[in-house]
Amino acid sequence: MTDLTALSPADRHRAVAVEFAKEIAATPDWSAPAPVDGWTALDVVRHLIDWFPGFLAGGGIELPSAGSVDDDPVAAWASRSEAIQQLLDGPDAESEFTHPMAGSHRLADAIDRFYTADVFMHTWDLAAASGHTADLDPAFAEQLLSGMLGIEDMLRASGQYGRAVAVPADAGPVEKLMGFIGRDPGT
Repeated sequence: MTDLTALSPADRHRAVAVEFAKEIAATPDWSAPAPVDGWTALDVVRHLIDWFPGFLAGGGIELPSAGSVDDDPVAAWASRSEAIQQLLDGPDAESEFTHPMAGSHRLADAIDRFYTADVFMHTWDLAAASGHTADLDPAFAEQLLSGMLGIEDMLRASGQYGRAVAVPADAGPVEKLMGFIGRDPGT
């Protein structure tokens, strides 16, 4: 995978979305359990399709419907990732986006921080549900983990992340990030 840390938010989303699309295309069983407690492979995709429109709407941006995840997860993902990419490639990417809970950010940075990072981490989940390992950029994983360590209490209190899973001291950055967010990279 490309060194995602060197990319602009638009190019980083493009690269991460392509990797997630590869995992969707390689998913043989949508009912397979995912590493997120109580989720299936299809739930991972549904989460990424469903949560971000509400986030953007909180700051006044409306996304078009992505279509039914249940009927066609591949098409729903293609639609959602294209709509996000259009925002990132468009003139509004540089404008200020203010969300009542997340504060004010440049729109491209808000998408990068809250959505692209989520897609990156859930790529691991979708690959694990299919029984293989995703090809994730270790430098970006290390950057995400570094940024999350300082706000661990807030993240855990939000209910968005499970209890950290211990990983070996010599684990790589991707495994450390997965352990931090409550996944067991050893299974």
